[in-house]
Amino acid sequence: QVQLVESGGGLVQPGGSLRLSCAASGSIFSISSMGWYRQTPGKQRELVAIWTNGGGVNYADSVEDRFSIFRHNTENTVYLQMYNLSPEDTAVYYCNADVYLINSENGAPINFWGQGTQVTVSS
Repeated sequence: QVQLVESGGGLVQPGGSLRLSCAASGSIFSISSMGWYRQTPGKQRELVAIWTNGGGVNYADSVEDRFSIFRHNTENTVYLQMYNLSPEDTAVYYCNADVYLINSENGAPINFWGQGTQVTVSS
């Protein structure tokens, strides 16, 4: 139905920057929210940043002054620009979206996850 494909992860030194991308494709009528979550082994997945249609953006306190989420509307793509990365930011980053599908039976949005992209911050 909908695929979320992430890219841009990798290895970066402390203090460095990375930009993650998430492209949504498939039977999309509209997107009500797109965001990024991250997870480390043994911990719950946590919200990093989220864009909502008509609701602006929200960030986790730990990243608010270092990360920026923005969306390319015509391409159904969301980006996470990350600055001043620290080892504590090391995690698998997952894209998430609430999508209204074309020809939806009940009109409710459906939630989708990407496959995840590894971000490692290490010297």
